[in-house]
Amino acid sequence: MRRFLLGAFMLRAERVALLSIGASIVTLCLKFGAYFLTDSVGLFSDAMESFVNLTAGIVALLVLTVVAIPADDSHPYGHDKAEYFSSGVEGALIIVAAISIIWAAWQRFASTVALHHLPLGVAISLVASAVNYGVAWYMLRAARAHDSITLEADAKHLMTDVWTSIGMVAGLSVLIFAPPAWQVLDPLIAILIALNIIKTGIELLHRSLNGLMDATLPPEEMEEIRLAINGALDAMHSHNGLRSRKSGSRRFVEFNLLVPGEMSVADAHCLCDRLEEAIEGRLTRTSVNIHVEPLEKYIDCDA
Repeated sequence: MRRFLLGAFMLRAERVALLSIGASIVTLCLKFGAYFLTDSVGLFSDAMESFVNLTAGIVALLVLTVVAIPADDSHPYGHDKAEYFSSGVEGALIIVAAISIIWAAWQRFASTVALHHLPLGVAISLVASAVNYGVAWYMLRAARAHDSITLEADAKHLMTDVWTSIGMVAGLSVLIFAPPAWQVLDPLIAILIALNIIKTGIELLHRSLNGLMDATLPPEEMEEIRLAINGALDAMHSHNGLRSRKSGSRRFVEFNLLVPGEMSVADAHCLCDRLEEAIEGRLTRTSVNIHVEPLEKYIDCDA
C-alpha cells in the first residue's frame, strides 16, 4: 500500500515537473523573441534565466523519476536523496547563467547599442512573467503538499524569475520615455538581476549541501518531535540521544528510550509503537528508530 501511494505521488509530481518544462519552453520563446526584437541586454538576462528554468525542469523530472524507484538491496533507505542533486544542479546552473549575464552587460557598457521596439518587448516579457507566476504558484502548493525539495527549488526559481522580470520591466519602461543617454540603465538592470539570481543560486546550493551532509531537521520540527515524545512518556520513562536528518521528503529520527529494567519486551515494544505514532502524527513521512535501554544504567552512572 505504501509503495502504491508513493507511486501515485510521484506520478503527480512528474506531471508538475512536466508543467514546469512546458512553461519554460513557452517563456523561453517569448523572452528570446523580446530580446531579438529590442536588442536589450536586460531582456537577454531575462531570457537566459528562462533557459536555465528549462534545463532545471528537465533535471527535476529525471530526479523525480529516480526518487520513485523503490528501495532495494543496494539502496535500503530508498533514493530520496537524489532530490538534493536536483537543487544543487539548479543552483549551479543559476550561478553560471548569472555570470554570463554580467559578462554580456559589461560588454554593453563598452559599446552602447540603440534599443528598438522597447514597448512591445516589455509587453512580451510581461506575458511570459504571467505564465511563470501561475506555474510557480501551482508548483509551490504541490511542493508544500508533498514536501518535495525538487519541486520547491524549481518553483522558487520560477518565482525569482517573475520578480526579477518585473524589476527589469520597470527599469526598461523608464527608457521608453528617457533620452538616449539613459540607455546605460539597460546593462545596469541586467547586472542587478544577475546579482539577485546569484543569491538564489547560493541558497539552493546551501540547502542541497545541508541535505547531502545530513543536517539536522529545522528547529520547529525538532520541537514538534520533542513535544510528541514528552506527550507519550510518563514519569517512569525518559529519553536521550535525540538525532534527526532528512532525505528528500523523508525524515529520519532516532533516540534512546530509557525504561525500568524490569519492563517486559512486549510493554517496551508497545511504548515504542505509541512514540512512533505520536511523532508521525505531527510530522508525516517520518521513519523513527528507537533504541531501548534500562533506566538504571544511567542512574548508576550518575551515582
